[in-house]
Amino acid sequence: MELIQCFFILCYYWLKSLIVTIFYQKPRKNLKDEIILVTGAGSGLGRGIAQRLASTGATLVLWDVNERGNKQTAIDIVEQNGKAHAMKCDLCNRAEIYRLAEQVRDQIGTVTMIINNAGIVSGTPLLDTDDESIIRTFDVNVLAHFWVLKAFLRPMIDANYGHIVNIASGAGIFGMNHLVDYCSSKFAAVGLHESLTDELRQSRSNIQTTVICPSFINTGIGTTSAVLDQEEVCDQIVEAIVTNKRFVMLPQQTMIFYALKGLMPEEAVAKVQDFFGLSTSMNTFVGRNDKKHT
Repeated sequence: MELIQCFFILCYYWLKSLIVTIFYQKPRKNLKDEIILVTGAGSGLGRGIAQRLASTGATLVLWDVNERGNKQTAIDIVEQNGKAHAMKCDLCNRAEIYRLAEQVRDQIGTVTMIINNAGIVSGTPLLDTDDESIIRTFDVNVLAHFWVLKAFLRPMIDANYGHIVNIASGAGIFGMNHLVDYCSSKFAAVGLHESLTDELRQSRSNIQTTVICPSFINTGIGTTSAVLDQEEVCDQIVEAIVTNKRFVMLPQQTMIFYALKGLMPEEAVAKVQDFFGLSTSMNTFVGRNDKKHT
């Protein structure tokens, strides 16, 4: 009987979701008075997201180890009459994250939205990836998320208001060749989103959560297999934020494979990855010239 009940509950929510998707347009929230932290804002997605959010009237706090690029993002925003504060931050350094968080609270105000965007990739086979690179991948791609959340989440909980956005990856859904450390870190980032979302739900919090899982993007991170345009991805990420979407995969068609993954035989999953070139997508990886995380 419990299984039958569960089946009808699932059917109800599937139907409800379908109806909402077709007939209901989600209200767009006003970000004018938000203070938004963006990590990895010195280039790529971080810069594009920050520029778009600044145009809403929000105040942007920009963190990146790439000081020059980060300052340029702030300059671009200010030149467009936006508000931005650039701070150099090494996300591998937990003490620095906590120190800068205190500085933000004292000098700028209470952060109401966190966008954990910074990420790095080694792009080499596991046995060719040195230990320090693996540690750094996890430091930037997932552990920094924890330290940023611990630094800023409590005031959000106290105010019962806020939004946490994790820029993960399709590599956090599908494991891929030459990306063992990267995929593992992004799987962890997706798991962080899901578990934190449930934790906030159980405490009846109004804090919103969003995770974005794009496939390869032409951000200059080094792969020649980019299939998504960076500008379009930035637009869709901001759209997901202002409409409080919980889980987004880009391109949207990849949701089909995500939904079917648990139902397909292992051989079928492997063939799908081969068909779309995912298993060989990193064979020509060269990485960023500056070797810095963004």
